[in-house]
Amino acid sequence: MPKKTVVFKHAIVLYTYLFCVWGLYRLLFQLPENIEDLLLKPVLWLAPVLFLLSKEKARLSSIGFSLKNIFPSIYFALSLGVAFAIEGLVINYFKYGHLNFEANLGSNTFFYALGLAVAVAFTEEIVFRGYIFTRLLHALKKELNANLITSFGYALINLPIAIFVWKSGPQGSVTYFLLTFMFGVGAAFVFARSKNILAAILLHIFWEWPIILFR
Repeated sequence: MPKKTVVFKHAIVLYTYLFCVWGLYRLLFQLPENIEDLLLKPVLWLAPVLFLLSKEKARLSSIGFSLKNIFPSIYFALSLGVAFAIEGLVINYFKYGHLNFEANLGSNTFFYALGLAVAVAFTEEIVFRGYIFTRLLHALKKELNANLITSFGYALINLPIAIFVWKSGPQGSVTYFLLTFMFGVGAAFVFARSKNILAAILLHIFWEWPIILFR
């Protein structure tokens, strides 16, 4: 991997770009969810990562693409993912007074929602845990600091969807921010242990259900 200053700069530039571009998109536009998650987000989020990797002359393994630690990755994701799934059920129950999945899934099928969850998980985890977290960790040499900074940035960049799309009030937006921050901490922790982006992606898929049940 290149020098600490180089990768740190790349991580900051990437985050600044995403914060501005994605925040502006949330403010001004709202495309159908399938177009947004399957086409727009992968292009806007992943293209810069590939560009920066080419500048660094770094391999995909530097962002966690590896065949190593497959089973530990699955184990880590399942262990923490169960906790997130239970959290989602509890939130849903207290919100409606009973378990109500139809209100959030609407007419979408389970497999449709799952497919979108996979697409979102793949894109967001490559960017935040695969690229930004690894570069901050390399530059700062302290996992906790890199984790907290990455998780705060991740929660902040996801906040506009609660404000502009879901129309959450102040309390709902703050709650969503805290839940997203907690997930970011867990995902970076799991990724740091497994060194495989699959762990973070699987954990994110579990996490999508608490978010679906929350909104």
